[in-house]
Amino acid sequence: GMSGDGSVSCSTCHKIDRQFQDDLPQAVGVGHTNRRTMPLAGVAHDPWFFWDGRRDSLWAQALTPLENPLEQAGNRAAYAHYIKARFGERYERIFGPLPDFSGMPLNASPLGNDAEKAAWHAMSSAQRDAINGVFVNIGKAIAAFERSIAPAPARFDRFALDLATGAEPKGDAVFSKQEILGLKLFIGKANCVTCHNGPRFTDNSFHNTGVPPVAGLPPDRGRIDAVHQVEADPFNCLGAYRDGEVAACGELRFMVKNAPQLIRAYKTPSLRGAATRPPYMHAGQFSSLDEVVAHYAKAAPSVEGVSEVHPLELSDRERAALVAFLKTLSE
Repeated sequence: GMSGDGSVSCSTCHKIDRQFQDDLPQAVGVGHTNRRTMPLAGVAHDPWFFWDGRRDSLWAQALTPLENPLEQAGNRAAYAHYIKARFGERYERIFGPLPDFSGMPLNASPLGNDAEKAAWHAMSSAQRDAINGVFVNIGKAIAAFERSIAPAPARFDRFALDLATGAEPKGDAVFSKQEILGLKLFIGKANCVTCHNGPRFTDNSFHNTGVPPVAGLPPDRGRIDAVHQVEADPFNCLGAYRDGEVAACGELRFMVKNAPQLIRAYKTPSLRGAATRPPYMHAGQFSSLDEVVAHYAKAAPSVEGVSEVHPLELSDRERAALVAFLKTLSE
């Protein structure tokens, strides 16, 4: 299968019946990772991928867990051989002829263990290009599927449509007084909408919001350490494997590269479906929406860098109203 030992697939962590996530604080593949599995609905609209944005396309993201020793722990040569053996005819119908793999090692990768790296560097550049080409197409096939995953319509959408068209709300499109108060707080006093805006309730950007680190996990500085990773990625938008023109690579060319606000900054997650998929934050730090709202109200300082969040004077009633509104994005 699509992992080093055949035991881990994409759906091990991205469970189809759980909004394509796994309900765990940190993902567990072949090993234990340091980040929360992200859901996939609407993910194709993101300009950056992973919590820190270390990849700049859906297909480049899809390749990364395949070779991560803690996730699927495979190597690109093995995947190319697997595709030829298992899906050869279907692959060729979509992408054209597969390369001749005779004389190529069964296991090789520039990112693998010492033996895999040695095998990779012993290959000719033409052989490496051939393996990379198949590997890239694996990512593009996974991305094509992921583009079909859309968020389910929620009560909020029915409420908003009636509001926009002047229709009389009926059934579950009618918001309670508590939910309306929560909406007013969300777009007003609580300032949630500053980052959680647009159709998916995310600005697709990175922010330090003072989320505490998790004891026992390796140091994690968020976006600041991902900038060089996305720049160095051979599969980025400026690389040889992109689809389309360099003109479409504005996000990569003009990204903020070295600024204090990138320290411990993480991607704003979409709030659609969030109420039914705890725990929350980049390493599952909070187990409920009540804890999340309490964190933002308190606005504790960040352990490194500067949190963008300011303390909020929210009553218990207001906190409960915010949570009630957030649930309308999941029902």
